[in-house]
Amino acid sequence: MSSAWVIRSGKFGERDQWAISNGLSGAGFPEIPDLTGCTTREDVAEIVRTSFPEISAPSLANITGQLWALRARIQPGDLLIMPLKTTKQIAMGRVRTGYSYRADEPLTSQRHIVEVDWQITDLPRTEVKQDLLYTLGSALSIFAPTKNHAVSRLEAILRTGTDPGQLPFLHTESSTSPVSALEDSPDLDDVDEPELHADIVEVARDRITARIAEEFAGHDLTLLIMCILEAEGFTCTMAPPGPDGGIDIVAGRGLFGMDSPRLIVQVKSGSQVADPVVRDLSGVVHSQGADQGLLVAWGGLTRPARVSIQAQQFRLRAWTADDVVDAVMRSYDRLPEEIQTRLPLKQVWMLAE
Repeated sequence: MSSAWVIRSGKFGERDQWAISNGLSGAGFPEIPDLTGCTTREDVAEIVRTSFPEISAPSLANITGQLWALRARIQPGDLLIMPLKTTKQIAMGRVRTGYSYRADEPLTSQRHIVEVDWQITDLPRTEVKQDLLYTLGSALSIFAPTKNHAVSRLEAILRTGTDPGQLPFLHTESSTSPVSALEDSPDLDDVDEPELHADIVEVARDRITARIAEEFAGHDLTLLIMCILEAEGFTCTMAPPGPDGGIDIVAGRGLFGMDSPRLIVQVKSGSQVADPVVRDLSGVVHSQGADQGLLVAWGGLTRPARVSIQAQQFRLRAWTADDVVDAVMRSYDRLPEEIQTRLPLKQVWMLAE
């Protein structure tokens, strides 16, 4: 079985679109020159020392491990995963070529690259189970997810779009699996233990997302959305479970909820929402004389659906799972006690290292 790798596309996802549009993945590190001539890990370490003269020993090992992985360990055929900051989704594909350096690239953060055949560019994070999301949530820029049968599960996700979890692989992977092979590798370092560098903000958000998915499934997600809107000052009427004619919530300002902005809300708690749902919501907004429409697409939107939403951005908006989490955190102290009991959160302040 081939290996699996994660390469992040910048702290703010600044290389998200560049990577997908050009069939590439890059690691940033603009201070680092061409690594093509490096044939050993120590060769890379020497370049890192030269580029960062005052670097500490732990940071030297950390950066060297990541760059050595990019230079020599990531191979054609390996599975590549890129968590997208801009869309909060996940891109997946196959490495086509190993490391190369684009000396003529104007942006120095886009010079260290591998070529990738991107096969999925909009996988919702909700399709990945919590333990695997924790591994993918490492703060490292380049790492190899291996624990909890990560490689087999990521391969399954690439085939089916859904994480099967650990259970199907508990008795099928032998001692020659990628995890066992890595344990004997002289290159083993933090790159192979990404959990040591968890991005605690991302991990916390993933846990909140998982709790909402468990606690507010089906029609209960509509209840949560209504409570959020009421906390934001809307007066709401929620449709009962069952056929709703494309209207889950009617919301508006004023005592009776009849003042502008008047809002029609459609809530979808399942898989990705397709374009026909967007068109239907647009029609309902028009027929009801509403000002705006809100589509809550917990499982995300297909590409055509996103395009349709963008084409009507002063009339329609979409909330994916990540937007719902943002809304919950924004209004949490004003949510009903019942909701807070089902979704217990606390705010923690910490130094931004």
